[in-house]
Amino acid sequence: MWIKFCANTNLEDALIAAELGANAVGFVFAPSKRQVTAAQVAAITPHLPSALEKIGVFMSADALEIAEIVRSSGLTGVQLHGAFDAALVRLLREHLGEDISITQTVHWEVDGKTNNAEDLAAELKEIAQEPAIDHVLIDSKSAKGAGGTGVSFDWSEAREALAQFQGRLIVAGGLHPANVAAAIAALNPWGVDVASGVEAEPGRKDRQKLMCFIDAARNARPRASSGPYVITQQT
Repeated sequence: MWIKFCANTNLEDALIAAELGANAVGFVFAPSKRQVTAAQVAAITPHLPSALEKIGVFMSADALEIAEIVRSSGLTGVQLHGAFDAALVRLLREHLGEDISITQTVHWEVDGKTNNAEDLAAELKEIAQEPAIDHVLIDSKSAKGAGGTGVSFDWSEAREALAQFQGRLIVAGGLHPANVAAAIAALNPWGVDVASGVEAEPGRKDRQKLMCFIDAARNARPRASSGPYVITQQT
């Protein structure tokens, strides 16, 4: 199970993530309480293991701006948090080459939208046609914002639409040590991504929570049955 600890703001937390066996750390360049600058990240990444993926989260639709931040910050991947834009993805691949991974985020609205599954299925079908995308990450979206809400989405409702996607799926949105195994059982993702669910306070990770999250995710088992899976929302 691929594991990313996102929204890092300091070297200490990123080093702990690497020590505990995370596959990737994330840095948020989009507006957020945990937003960082290219200069801050550039001071962190040279001290991290080369095998650890360093992924920047962006809302920008400016390919040149993103590419410049990737290069100056020492990133190895890009996570696009806005709406899917095939032209942007292709420009990024052109500017960054094949060595930089590109993850497209999709969202499940948790504020009572009725056609989430239909919209998600259509979006995933479109994304699947774009070879420049390496991964798809599904996150929660609420009135508080798109991503970083700390609220999980309805995994049972989303499961059918997500099961149709044949690529590398990463699940985020309200995950924490106590519910990540249930998310994996419900959705059988390639990877999981967590930020606030392993924090001591905004922008500071909790070592014990990081350890427990990794243990729970790595020991989780995907659901074998094709029968109904019912779970209440966990926050």
